[in-house]
Formats: sequence, C-alpha cells, structure tokens
Amino acid sequence: MELRQLRYFVVVAEELNFGRAAERLHIAGPSLSQQIKALERDLKVSLFDRDRRSVALTPAGAALLPDARALVRHADEFRRKATGLAVSDPVRIGYVNWRPADLADRAAGVAQLRVDTWVMPSHTQAARVADGSLDLAICWVPTDDLAELSLQAHLIGVDRLYALCVGTDDSPVAAKDVVVLVDADVASWSSWNRYAEEFAADTGARLMRTDDGGVTGPTFFEHVRRLGRPVLNNPKGQDAPLPRDLVRRPIVAPTPLWTWSLVWRRAEDNAAVRALIDVFTCDVGDLGVHGDGVWLPPDDPHRGRGQGGQHDDDRPGDQRELKPIVQQR
Repeated sequence: MELRQLRYFVVVAEELNFGRAAERLHIAGPSLSQQIKALERDLKVSLFDRDRRSVALTPAGAALLPDARALVRHADEFRRKATGLAVSDPVRIGYVNWRPADLADRAAGVAQLRVDTWVMPSHTQAARVADGSLDLAICWVPTDDLAELSLQAHLIGVDRLYALCVGTDDSPVAAKDVVVLVDADVASWSSWNRYAEEFAADTGARLMRTDDGGVTGPTFFEHVRRLGRPVLNNPKGQDAPLPRDLVRRPIVAPTPLWTWSLVWRRAEDNAAVRALIDVFTCDVGDLGVHGDGVWLPPDDPHRGRGQGGQHDDDRPGDQRELKPIVQQR
C-alpha cells in the first residue's frame, strides 16, 4: 500500500467518477483504475462497486474512507511542515553567558540555528526577542517582564549560586552572613541588581553598592579580598577560574538559585521556531527549583509555593546596607 494509492482512493470516493478523478489527479484513467485495483488487492477488500454507468463505495470502502482521509491529511501537513523548515531563515537565538553544551546537536535535523554573538544582559536579550531582533533567548526573566513584553518562558537551566571568600574554608555559609554587590550601572546590571536586592531583602544578607563594574571579574575578586567576608557570586562568573587565594563556599538557609529560561514571543507562529522550542524543552524537569531550602525571587516565573527567604520569626533583624564601594581612579 502506498500513500499515493490512498490519495487516489480518497479522490475517487469524492468524485464517484473515475474520469473526473483522473482529471483532478492529472493521471490517465486506466492508470488510476489499475492503482485502485492494486490497493484493493493489497487490502483484500473491495472499495468500490462499479459498472459502466456508476461508481459507489462498498460498505468496506465507506468504513475505510475516514482513516484514508486522515492519513492523507497528516501526510500533507508533514510535508508542509518539512517544506517550511527547509526554506525558512535560520532561527536566531541569543544568550547571556550560559547555554546547553549540546544546543547545536539538538537543533541538527530540526531547523537551522544561528547563535547570536552579541552577548548582552538578560533584560536586553528578552527585549530583543520581543522586538523581533531574536527568535529565542536564554536569559533570566521575571514574570512581569514576560507579561509586559508578551513573551513566554520555559525553564531550561539553573545555576546554584555560591559565595566567594578569602582563605581555604569551603564550609557552607548562611545566606544572612553573605555580602551582595549591586552596581550603579543599571543599563548593564538591571537583572542582577533586581535579583540581588530581592535576595538581600528576603534573607538579611548585607547589600553593598559599587560603581566600578565589580560585581564580577577581577575587580570583583578585589572586593572579596578587601571585604574579607563571603560575597555572593554573580552567575556570569559561575564557572570562571578562581585565584588561588579565594575559595567557593555553598550558601544555605536558603540556597540561591538563578534560573535560565528559554524565551520566545507569545504569538510565535514560525514552524521552525516552534520545533526548536519543543526540542530544547523536551524532558527538562524542575531542575531542583521546587526543592526544600532553595531561594528564587518572588517574581521568578519558575518559583513554586513555599519558596523564598526565611520565615518571619527566623529573619535576622539587622539588614543594614553597607557603605558603597567607590571606584578607585
């Protein structure tokens, strides 16, 4: 049985005339008749009662017609989707500093993928998806931004943030004993500042403001040395090599999680983009965001009930903000 034979069967059933059906199919009448007979032999049923004057469906033909139509329709849809993927422009995806290592492998055979080299902050990447500069982005995004920009998001990755401090002690440190740096450059650090300020407010961690870009990189390491206290690490430096005099310390009570979302336009109708969304989010679980003892911002779209900072009766009373760090010029 071949798909084209099922298509011939459907057309003859609709026309109930071999001549008209042959014209519609752009094939010779005898060839159409031969293909229908071959299909009947393969199925071992008679599909049509026919004589010189009329053609009618047999009971078996009438019973099989809906399924034949469905198969032909699905085949046509499959072909249209494949054609759309083949001729579409590459799907543009942006990211901040993290992306799945097998991103290109997952996309292979599904759609053409172009990873944008313009690495920008999370809030900028989300805005680029909204304005059409990108089709997809991997970024941190709060719930109200999704609503304002008409975007959708699916959890795709999680970073468990830690603290950096001087020395060799790598024991866990309580969130309330951590220093959190935020930067005066809101254009560059809007997402991080928002996350850091909410973390400090929820846990009692000490907030410190800087104007030297020192929330990550070598300048950040200098701040850690100068402060002599555990400092919350920015996700941009999550896997950066550490100087020998610094050590990572797990943060507990609670543990801060930074979520990475795959973001796309809510009204997205590009078949290639939708196909990649399915591939990239397939089999992604909750990645620990609903576990006990973890913290996500109140406006994180992947936050579950019962998450957040400490209970009110456990919250430390001292939530002072430390003096700003002023850039040395």
